[in-house]
Amino acid sequence: MKFALGMPGLILYPPLVGPWEADASPRDLVGIAQRADELGFDMLTISEHIVMPEKMAGAMGRRFPDSLVAASVLAGATQRIKMLTYVLVLPFRNPVVLAKQVATVDFMSDGRFVLGVGIGHTRAEFNAIGVPFEHRGSRSNEYIEAMKELWTSNSPKFKGDFVEFAEIAFDPKPVQKPHPPLMVGGNSKPAMRRAAKYGDGWLPWLIKREDLPDCLDYVRSQPNSRANDPGFEVVLPISEYKVEDYSHRELGETTVPASTQHMIDEVGRHREAGVTVTQVAPPKTRSGEHFIEWIEWFARDVMPEFQ
Repeated sequence: MKFALGMPGLILYPPLVGPWEADASPRDLVGIAQRADELGFDMLTISEHIVMPEKMAGAMGRRFPDSLVAASVLAGATQRIKMLTYVLVLPFRNPVVLAKQVATVDFMSDGRFVLGVGIGHTRAEFNAIGVPFEHRGSRSNEYIEAMKELWTSNSPKFKGDFVEFAEIAFDPKPVQKPHPPLMVGGNSKPAMRRAAKYGDGWLPWLIKREDLPDCLDYVRSQPNSRANDPGFEVVLPISEYKVEDYSHRELGETTVPASTQHMIDEVGRHREAGVTVTQVAPPKTRSGEHFIEWIEWFARDVMPEFQ
């Protein structure tokens, strides 16, 4: 089992945000990332939205970073931990520019970047950026194909409905081969099929653990599914979010296992269900110091049970 820590302070998501996070300094957040690196966490997860529609700001919070910029800063401040965008909204980006950004972060971090992508779901956000909301799924599929061509070919060439290039040089290439791991987020069957066809992993959101085995059977049943390859990752939070999908309206209190044995039992059930990366975040903490105390407890008392 691998463990990913949700970065605090970069987003202010009401179900988990602590009262200190809105005023946390960049130094505070970098210090948490460095401590997670020292403690042996495998990944830091970084969420993003470019803008937040006002009608959703109450449920989701107003603050979200650019995940690539945040990942670059945190990668530069750490030594071994990987950065996972959880998730970057793929249709918002020009795929040639995004491929360059990803390759550069991976190159400069010596292979410590994992690209998690989704197709987006807030129409107002698409409108603000000037990207069509329609066909965002097919657009995303094509973007993935184009980026893989740029990352892996010495003479990249591509022609599709949304992207076209030829006779270009593209360097630096990513350190990780054939390219940085690409994980696909989403709960819908099209998202699962996208993960099966293109992904090195799947990032479900609000999928209940008891439903995960059937979902994974569906992902693995797809033609030439990459989910049957060794190393295909399945990332699932340990927090039990009681929120409505898409609207993020809270339906109850988000819970996190409190005792050591309860946490160990819950991570074990994750593993039995097919999870390979457990994403953790503490319950609402009082301060940055309290946050660090929680991750130190987790690393000391829980992580060794799964090594």
